[in-house]
Amino acid sequence: MEYIAQVPASPLDRFIDDIYCLTGVPRHRRVTVPPMPSAHLFLHLGDPVRLKDSDSSVPPALFTDGWFMGVWTRRFLVEYPERVRLVGVHFKPWGMSPFIGVPAGELRNLWVPVDAVWRRSIGRIRDRAGDTASAAETLRVVEDELRSRLADSPPRGLDLVRHTGMRLETSYGAIPVGALADDAGVSGNHLATQFKAHVGVTPKRVARIYRFARLIVSVDARLPVDWSDLAQGAGYFDRAHFTREFKDFTGLTPTQYLDLRRRFPARPDFPPDSGPMPAD
Repeated sequence: MEYIAQVPASPLDRFIDDIYCLTGVPRHRRVTVPPMPSAHLFLHLGDPVRLKDSDSSVPPALFTDGWFMGVWTRRFLVEYPERVRLVGVHFKPWGMSPFIGVPAGELRNLWVPVDAVWRRSIGRIRDRAGDTASAAETLRVVEDELRSRLADSPPRGLDLVRHTGMRLETSYGAIPVGALADDAGVSGNHLATQFKAHVGVTPKRVARIYRFARLIVSVDARLPVDWSDLAQGAGYFDRAHFTREFKDFTGLTPTQYLDLRRRFPARPDFPPDSGPMPAD
């Protein structure tokens, strides 16, 4: 499967890490995705994609066009078709807020059809991208759509969330939330309220996800792995807590995860392999 990505031009890059195309035959049809510090828009231009929540009470979803996905606090499973043609928008945790016109909390741990948020957009994007458009042309179409959807002024409180969220991003969640609030001159409750509105989760939860993401992408299954050293480097000072959170986020123990990665190595030049795990 081919992966082509680009960072959008300003001001979109304040809210979006990259826009990318996935095309071709997937290495793994079924992939488990742990919580990661991002929200997403997926536009599926090929055959349907099936999604399954790790919460067994939630029914699977089948998407023929595309979906918005807020920040997730638990894992889920993606089942790709035999051939993939998909465009993804990788938002920063707070980045979806100025594009969707609804509180980001309403998309937490949810997949929502694109047309439920952006009315009549899928057909327009499909018409412009077409079946034969190159990846570069498709990315340009999606970037134009995003630019047209960006709010003229940031929603109230988003600048605060963006400023403190960027500090969590650059520190991999290591800055105490109390220090973030003090430095911003607001109460911890006010900061949490704004994060829930624009991210969908509290800053403490965002910090946990950044911390886990730093650890999971630092694992090199080709070498011996000292889990205690990795956990401490990522900010886990309680080994039992680290093990519980790892199992909760991935569905695997650290030993099981390492065995999986050694059987199905991640491609170092293929970012979609850096967090998601093969489930087949």
